[in-house]
Amino acid sequence: MRVLTITDGKPGHFNQARALCSIMGWQSSEAVAGYPCKAAKGLTYLLDGLGIYRESAFRLEYEDAAYNAVVAVGSASYYPAKVISRRLDIPAIALMYPRGFRNDFAHILCPAYDNPPEADNITPLPVTLSSRGADFFMDAVDDFKGKTDITGPAVSVIIGGGNKYGDVCPRQIQTQLEQIFELTGESKHWVTTSRRTSGEVERIVESFPFDYKLIYSKEQYNPIPAFIALSERIFVTSDSASMISECVSEGRAKIEILKNKPKRKSKFDRFLAGLVENANAHIFDGSLGDAGKKVSVKEIVAAALEKSGFKRGGGSA
Repeated sequence: MRVLTITDGKPGHFNQARALCSIMGWQSSEAVAGYPCKAAKGLTYLLDGLGIYRESAFRLEYEDAAYNAVVAVGSASYYPAKVISRRLDIPAIALMYPRGFRNDFAHILCPAYDNPPEADNITPLPVTLSSRGADFFMDAVDDFKGKTDITGPAVSVIIGGGNKYGDVCPRQIQTQLEQIFELTGESKHWVTTSRRTSGEVERIVESFPFDYKLIYSKEQYNPIPAFIALSERIFVTSDSASMISECVSEGRAKIEILKNKPKRKSKFDRFLAGLVENANAHIFDGSLGDAGKKVSVKEIVAAALEKSGFKRGGGSA
C-alpha cells in the first residue's frame, strides 16, 4: 500500500507519519502544504465547513503515483488532504486532532490529551506516534558509535527550547544539571541541545563536564535515537510531546521530565500527568524516580485502522 503524507513541514509531524507507515508496513511519499498567507489558511476552515474543496486554496507539490490513502499531520495539512482524498477517491487519515475541521476523515488517530469527542472513527492514544522500528534505532546506534567511538550505557540529557506553553529557564537548567551530576556521578553523561535551545542555555550546558556533548548551534546532528537506545536514564525538557513520546515508547531507560517554566495551564500538563500516573515518566524534583514503563501503541493503531478497512502492508476496503 502506498500513501501520500501531507504535513506542515515540522520534523515532529513528519516523524509521526513515518511512525504510522512503519507500524502498518506502508510505503509513503511526503509533501508539504503551503499557503500564500495566513488568511488563506484560515479560509480553509470555512471552506471545509461549507463542504467546498478546491486545490486553488493551497500550494502542494507531490509525486504522481497510485496512492491508496492520504495521511495528514498538522493544521496546514487537513484541508489539502480532504481535497486530494476527494479528487483521487481515496480515504484520508488524520494524525492529531483536526480541531476546527469536520471530523469526516476515514480515521483520526490523536493524543488523548487533545480531548477528542467519542466517535467510531476517532482513536485516542496515550502518546503521539513515534516508533520507527527496531532497524531505525539499530542504524542510529551504529551511526553514533561510528561518529563518536562512544558506547553506553549512559545518563542522557535532552534539552529543547521554549514554546507557547513554557520556557527553558537558564537558571533552572543550571540547577537541574548540577543535581543530575550529583545524583548520577558514577555514570557517563551525554547531552544534546536542539534548534530551539537558546544561546544562554547552550553556554550553561557547555560549562558542564559531559562525556559527549552536542551543541546544536555548532553541529546539526541528531544523537537522540542513539541516546534512547543506549541510555539507562534520560532527562528530557518538557517542550516536545513527540520527543517525550519517543523516550517513553522506546529503549529501556527510566525517564525524568525536566519541567519548563510554564506560561499557562495547557493540554501538555494533561499529557505529563497521564505519563506520571502510568509510571511512564517521573517529574524531576531533585530526586530520581523509578518510572520506566514503556508505552506501546502499535497494536492499538493497527487494530483501529483495520477496523476502518486498512490493512498492514495492504490496501483499504
